[in-house]
Formats: sequence, C-alpha cells, structure tokens
Amino acid sequence: MKNTVIGIDISKKSTDWCLMRGTEVVSYHRVDNEIAAIEGQLQELMDSYLIDRCELMVCAEHTGHYIYPLAIACQNKHVDLWLENGYNIKCEARKERGKSDKEDSRRIAEYGYKNRQDARYYSVPTQEVAALESLLAERTDYVVGRAKLKGQLQDQKDYTDPAVYKAKAKRLRKLIRQYDKLISEIEQELERLMRENETMGHQAALLETIPGVGRHTAMRMIAATKGFTLFENGRQFCCYAGTAPFEYTSGTSIRSKNRVSQRADKSLKAMLHLCALTVARRSNPNHFSDYYQRKVYEGKNPMSILNAIRSKLVLTMFAVIRTDQPYSPEIVHNYVEKFSIKPIAIS
Repeated sequence: MKNTVIGIDISKKSTDWCLMRGTEVVSYHRVDNEIAAIEGQLQELMDSYLIDRCELMVCAEHTGHYIYPLAIACQNKHVDLWLENGYNIKCEARKERGKSDKEDSRRIAEYGYKNRQDARYYSVPTQEVAALESLLAERTDYVVGRAKLKGQLQDQKDYTDPAVYKAKAKRLRKLIRQYDKLISEIEQELERLMRENETMGHQAALLETIPGVGRHTAMRMIAATKGFTLFENGRQFCCYAGTAPFEYTSGTSIRSKNRVSQRADKSLKAMLHLCALTVARRSNPNHFSDYYQRKVYEGKNPMSILNAIRSKLVLTMFAVIRTDQPYSPEIVHNYVEKFSIKPIAIS
C-alpha cells in the first residue's frame, strides 16, 4: 500500500502540490500545468526525499482535459495516478471552512492517503480511443448548437415581426446548413477511424447486432468504456451510468423502494433510455419487447421496466464483447451465469 501521496489541485495554467508521507505534510509546491514542468517536479521530489516509485501515488481531481499534462507526465515517469471524482473529495472536506488552491491540494492528498486502498489508477487511453472521444464530444457540441438554432427558427415565427423574422430566418438557416456540413464531416471522420482500427470496428459491428443499438450508440459505448477495458463487467457500468437500483431503508420508519442514484453520467443514461424505448416498443417482437410487455401486464411501473431494460442492454453489450459473438439471448444468459453477475430486475 502506498505510503507517500502527492495531492494535486489542477487549474488551467498551474497546479498546486501537497506532498504527504503518512499523515504528515512534508511540503507544498506550485508548478505550471505543462508536461515538462510536471515531470521535472516529480523527479525533483523523488530525488530530494528519496521516494521510491513503488511507494508513491499522485491523487488529483478529474477536471476534464486539463488533466492531460499530468496524465502524460505520470505515464512517462511511471508514477501511479489516481483521478478521483471531485464530488467524493468535496464530501470528505465539508467540515472544513475556507478555500484556496494550496488547501485544496492538502485536502486531496489527505483524501488520497485515507482512501488509498480503494485507489483506481488511471491509464492514458490509446490514441485511437482519445480521437474517438474527441470527435464524439465535438459532434455533440454541433448537434446541440444546431438544435438551439432550429428551436429559434420554429419558436419565433409567430411572435416576431414578419420582416424581421424573414431576415433572421435566412441567417439561421445558413448557420444550420453550416452545422449540417460540420456534423457530416465528423461522421465521415468517425467512420474512417472505425475502418482503420480493427479492434474498435469489430466491437462496433458486434454491438450493432443488438436490437436498439445503432452506430452512434456503439461508438459512444466504446469511448465511454475505453474499448471495454475500463469496467470489469456490465454491472459496474450500470452503476456508472445510473441505471443500477440501490436499496434505501433505515430502521423501521424508512422503507423506500429501490431506486437509482443521481450520481451518474446523465448523458450516457439518456442515450441508454432512448435505446430502451426503441427496443421496448418495437412492432417486431424481440427479447426486450417481450420482457416489457410481460412486465406491463403484471402491473409494473413502465419507467421501472424501461430502467431494467437499460441495464439489460448494458449487460448484453458486455456479453457480446466479452464472448466475441453476435447477439443472442442465450449468449447473454450464459455470460451472466458464468461470471455470477447479479441480474437487473424490478421489484
């Protein structure tokens, strides 16, 4: 278990460091948020305090793309990096008053040392997965921007002077066409990436054999799971995406029904919900639509059924990838039974 922890508070231009050995704060430092500067500081600390790499862990809050220099520097120096959700760190620091970058680095270091047995070390994604993530994020920005413009075009028609609206609509349509062009270019780039990377292309083809899973959903799942290497099984991903139900009881007075947690990736949850709607209400029968109709007939809540289908879709995706076989209900059943994965059901 790691005995030396560096807590790092990351901002756009700089990083604040707190070095702890055990529960004792050894030193504070401020370093530019650049790969060379971070590598130099890591080496200096290891040399000055005779720190062995096997005993050292860097803990930082995941702050999006600002973590890139730190991730690359730790990878180059072969230092273990734990990127934790900021909410978890904040929960343990609520009793403290005040805030500064220096104090935040200390709180992160204390959190890392206290919870070091639960550390999940970060690995930099491959160049192809990173490119996939970047392209999908860019596409989402353009789709959202286009939707806003289309909303203005529709909503303001009856509430704006006709002459003013006509001129504005012309400009809006021009922007919408530009968004359409950009989205088309990104989708072509995504397809090129799928063709050139045999592993991701094969995974996408397997996922598309599942009812309700299209090309975009398959690529989103590959990016979110780092090529299905980030999570051990579908149950873990269900927890991450916010589709796994948890018990809520206390004593004799609180007896709530099982419900999902709000601590989740809401965009992935929304994507899975659309997939669940697609397969549950299809006119052509499938494994998921049969399940939906059966549970509705039993009187279950439709939203609870859809949540169960969301989770079943995730387990199905992991099953076809892990078994390297196209979708069939038997493959999913055998996968769940073989690895003792608790099935998702509704009470």
